[in-house]
Amino acid sequence: MTEHTGPPAPDGRRERQRTVVMATLTVLAGAVDAISFLTMGHVFTALATGNLLFLSFAVAGEGELPVARPAVALLAFVLGAAAGALVTSELVARHRHWFAAALAVEGALLALAGATVLWRHGSGSLTEHPDNLVIAMVGFAMGLRADTALRAAVPGMPTLLVQVSLVRLIHGLTGVGAGAATGGASGSDAPSEARPGAEGGPVTGQAPTARVRLVATVGGIFAGGALGTLITPWGTGRALLAVAGAVLVTAALNVVLARYRLLSPELIG
Repeated sequence: MTEHTGPPAPDGRRERQRTVVMATLTVLAGAVDAISFLTMGHVFTALATGNLLFLSFAVAGEGELPVARPAVALLAFVLGAAAGALVTSELVARHRHWFAAALAVEGALLALAGATVLWRHGSGSLTEHPDNLVIAMVGFAMGLRADTALRAAVPGMPTLLVQVSLVRLIHGLTGVGAGAATGGASGSDAPSEARPGAEGGPVTGQAPTARVRLVATVGGIFAGGALGTLITPWGTGRALLAVAGAVLVTAALNVVLARYRLLSPELIG
């Protein structure tokens, strides 16, 4: 295990860093889905729920929706999540920098997908000629991301989903349903503010950190979708390479910060 130098970061700063890292990954996930939906034949590669619905529409014979593309994306996502669960477990057991390693693999897969597009289809869009191989590679990378985010277990920041975070944010802002808003007071995803207070009474509402994370998740998906839309004119391949570069930079920063004990150990293994 790499020897760390420097004093550990204060808890408040580490928590802010965790939030920034996961918010960045949320934006990138939104960008990936925008690129895949707008330039790869109306298929999601990160939003597995969308692919499942598309697949059900196609099987039911609605319009001319394809069966192959959502099926490939969904299967690749599942395989990526399974591979992530197996490989990352080994890295965690060996006390390696599992978070950065998982992001590096994700970035490499996205870069490979982008390079494949440029090699097989040039610098344009795949809208008219969707490539199932590219869809599979991106879907696999996003399945790996799902496992990474789940293992990081930053409350309210799954990086790929927005529904639960949005409901929790609404509950926190309205001051009702504190237990539901946190997934239950005893759950690992429950912010400390929803747990019993010092005198045994429940503490309702959510602290600023919890609210910021929920807003960052909802806003991050939106911002990522907008970002992905803005870079689609670059072509599918170049857009994927841009996102891949951002993921790889995030992974490298995690290693650097970990070396100097500036990042929360929950994210670096």
